Amino acid sequence: MYDQRRPAPPKRRTITDRSFLRTCPDGIAAIFRYWDGKRGQRAMPRRRDIDPLDIPGHLPGVLIIDVEGEDDRGRGIYRYRLVGTGKVEARGGDPTGSTVEEGFCGPNLEDVLACYEMVRQRRSFLYDPVAYWTRDGRWRDDLTLFLPLSEDDRTVSQIFVYTEPRTP
Repeated sequence: MYDQRRPAPPKRRTITDRSFLRTCPDGIAAIFRYWDGKRGQRAMPRRRDIDPLDIPGHLPGVLIIDVEGEDDRGRGIYRYRLVGTGKVEARGGDPTGSTVEEGFCGPNLEDVLACYEMVRQRRSFLYDPVAYWTRDGRWRDDLTLFLPLSEDDRTVSQIFVYTEPRTP
């Protein structure tokens, strides 16, 4: 339930096809095309295919999430491997090494986990424009791209995430 003094975040629609490329910011499109080019004929690139030297201007908005197997309900276990400086600043802290349950930033834990789960289960990308109030009461309006990585081209081993704040 939302605080009556705050407007509810607008409804959003996650996008699982390339249609977002027509309207997304240049940075989001550049990261998607980079990931897409690195995967070649595979469903997903490997982590070692992603070279930070190729995308230096985008690194502040990058996160890498490890997928550490499944819990007893069959849901992925997610841990922050790398969090870009822009994301640390926006969050007000560095969750590197924490599980997503411990350090998530989003509308709520269920929403955040649902995005990771969709990417893990579909083994494909997800574009998620979302506006929300953070747990510490700050307004965020972000455009986030979730991109799967795999060492064997079958199992998602990591999720490469890129986020930009939406400009008014």
